[in-house]
Amino acid sequence: MFEKVIGNSKIKEYLKTSIEQKKVSHSYLFIGIEGIGKKIIAKEFAKEMLCLSEKNCANTCKSCIEFESQNHPDFEIIEPDGNSIKIDQIREMQRKIQEKPIISDKKIYIINDSQKMTKEAQNCLLKTLEEPPEFAIIILIGSNESLFLDTIKSRCIILHFEPIDNNSLKKFIEDNYDIKNIDAETLKIFQGSIGKAIDLKDKISEYSQIEKMLKELDKKDLIEIVNMSKIIYDSKEEIYSILEYINVILLELSKLHYKYTKCINIVENTKERLKNNSNYDMCIDNMLFNMWGEVN
Repeated sequence: MFEKVIGNSKIKEYLKTSIEQKKVSHSYLFIGIEGIGKKIIAKEFAKEMLCLSEKNCANTCKSCIEFESQNHPDFEIIEPDGNSIKIDQIREMQRKIQEKPIISDKKIYIINDSQKMTKEAQNCLLKTLEEPPEFAIIILIGSNESLFLDTIKSRCIILHFEPIDNNSLKKFIEDNYDIKNIDAETLKIFQGSIGKAIDLKDKISEYSQIEKMLKELDKKDLIEIVNMSKIIYDSKEEIYSILEYINVILLELSKLHYKYTKCINIVENTKERLKNNSNYDMCIDNMLFNMWGEVN
């Protein structure tokens, strides 16, 4: 269990021990940034709990075979329907979770991106967390703890996942992709996330250009800054990842001079405007103009 999952060794050991000592909770909340293995660990944890063998069965028992073929009747992953997880999805889960297990002695539900549950869905889920069937286990996976109701959090064991360390990230990329000699500056692009490393491995030069632009905000005139920012204008589909990366760099620059602190707020305001469907190019224009104005 967890042999192929990088990082978060303390959490992996805690989950292993809870199975060995038969002290598994009815509800967990896995919290951490995107792309650090929360879902993979949740699935491995679920597979082990559902396994019919006393020892490692190497995928030979009926439960593990069904799990690997994604046909296990006692296991389900709930994903957002559009931009949210709706109350009807939780109600359907509640209906099915009351039915006794078919293969294993437990039923396990993973609710992925669970911070996207509507308030109504969270309140509905609360009923099951308060009085779960004795065989039921629910694992919530989320990236923003503040979006969960306190009543939800109080009924879960909360496990905080850490970003992957740079040495492990470097080894993963160099072992799995044809990219060598990754330096410390480049590793910042991945922000401790294996998922981001996979998604952005082919865009290292573009992100390096963004970092160069930010470090020259107070040295270049506004037209030059806009010209250096073409990659931002051309990256509408991944703009939120880019804005997160911009704030990582700005946070480092703010340690050298306080004037960059206000730029972080400008980026956060840009995120909100984009979420409210403001004109994309105008949002980027305003962000660049305002950041340049703050540091000059």
